[in-house]
Amino acid sequence: MAVIKRALISVSDKTDILELVSALGKLNIEILSTGGTAKLLRDNNIAVIEVGDYTGFPEMLDGRVKTLHPKVHGGLLGRRDLPEHVSTMQAHDIPNIDLLVVNLYPFEATVAKPTCTLEDAIENIDIGGPAMVRSAAKNWKDVAVLTDASQYADFLTELQTNRGAVSSETNFKLSVAAFNRISNYDAAISDYLSSFNADGSRNEFPAQMNSRFVKLQDLRYGENPHQSAAFYRDLCPAPGSLVSAQQLQGKELSYNNIADADAAWETVKSFNSTACVIVKHANPCGVALGKDALEAYSKAFQTDPTSAFGGIIAFNTTVDLATAEAVSKQFMEVLIAPDFSTDALNLLKAKANVRVLKIALPKGGNSAWEQGRNSHDSKRVGSGLLIQTADNHEISEKNLKIVTKKQPTPQQMADLLFAWNVAKYVKSNAIVFCGNGMTLGVGAGQMSRVDSTKIAAIKAQNAGLSLKNSVVASDAFFPFRDGIDVLAEAGASCVIHPGGSMRDDEVIAAADELDLAMVLTGIRHFRH
Repeated sequence: MAVIKRALISVSDKTDILELVSALGKLNIEILSTGGTAKLLRDNNIAVIEVGDYTGFPEMLDGRVKTLHPKVHGGLLGRRDLPEHVSTMQAHDIPNIDLLVVNLYPFEATVAKPTCTLEDAIENIDIGGPAMVRSAAKNWKDVAVLTDASQYADFLTELQTNRGAVSSETNFKLSVAAFNRISNYDAAISDYLSSFNADGSRNEFPAQMNSRFVKLQDLRYGENPHQSAAFYRDLCPAPGSLVSAQQLQGKELSYNNIADADAAWETVKSFNSTACVIVKHANPCGVALGKDALEAYSKAFQTDPTSAFGGIIAFNTTVDLATAEAVSKQFMEVLIAPDFSTDALNLLKAKANVRVLKIALPKGGNSAWEQGRNSHDSKRVGSGLLIQTADNHEISEKNLKIVTKKQPTPQQMADLLFAWNVAKYVKSNAIVFCGNGMTLGVGAGQMSRVDSTKIAAIKAQNAGLSLKNSVVASDAFFPFRDGIDVLAEAGASCVIHPGGSMRDDEVIAAADELDLAMVLTGIRHFRH
């Protein structure tokens, strides 16, 4: 372990910096610093040497040039184990710098502001900071580098325990974190600047897209046992997303568990009323609203008890003892809710293998991100990537167009909106029969919309549920009247779909002929 004798401190974010530097001073570590950081230290009676005084070269160009100097980079890059490095540094009066504490100009926070201009963004591109971080991180065997305030406490504990020294293992870990930070910083700059055209206008999708994810865990295997897998999260995940889940009990989550749990959670948190969603193989097989969690679950389970076996169950409200008792009667892989009562958790302990996840609901806000929704979706194709804005479109009754002679009743209209929301999360072609705030039959992922309709009706029949006077949601328009004939034969009285087919008139006429109410949304919800 090399003892730290000299540190260079230059931070934009001053969080906990006084505590860190005070502790370094007590270990007799000499402090070098720049600009605003040096002023803050002096104002708090902490001994500090200005970098300009240290290098003999003043800060210039509005602070753009202050640390780009051989005495800084030589002190960080010089290897202590190479005699030629040591002699060169001595010949040019370049002391070692053993610790670098740097966080960068707030580029990401700046460009996130709606009022940010290109000039604002450019001025918040850090040059000297990343250069120093790379120098220190490259020479990790001799130099420690801190790039985030969250690292200070553990670093200080080790430093104090080892009387001013840190281990090579710690230095390497900090080096990797430093290079990751620089990589993410450069990627953010690239993403932002790549979105601009020569005339100053901006594209929604930048010319270069840099993915930035942090690994949460390695998984036992992927979709199948012969595939390896890992779980990553966005660098800045939306509030209330699956990656923020706290696992309270159960076996390790599998690849398929995570994919299905995400489908269940995204669906259930889209409802404002108390809801339960049961997902199997990425499709909702039962969705319902209720006066409480137990009623919502009981109704959701009725839709398809067979498919619910081994499924994922999600609630958007606290799971109490009565609800825990009910769900414990079926085999489930994952149970998700914003919270659980103490009694419920104690009861669930008997189901030791069930993965119980607690996820806080997003508190809402003006942006999709604040509401816990992704702004974009992506899908890998071959050696390429498809990126689109997320399907965050919502409708209300005022957005709908009734095109038939028959009008939906207020209850039917409520069920149509409920069915439409569920269809958004069902794989295309999607057909969803609903009634009284619950799904009655779900047809998903078929090549033919007619087949999806027939499957949904069969599922309802197998579950012993009547489709008489039910409502139906279709994620896309009906290209022919045959789908309308099938759902009417099954007992439906109302249907909601986007419309927009060249045969809309034929389909509407069929609805009138069959005494159906038909409502158009003008919006499609394909989900492939």
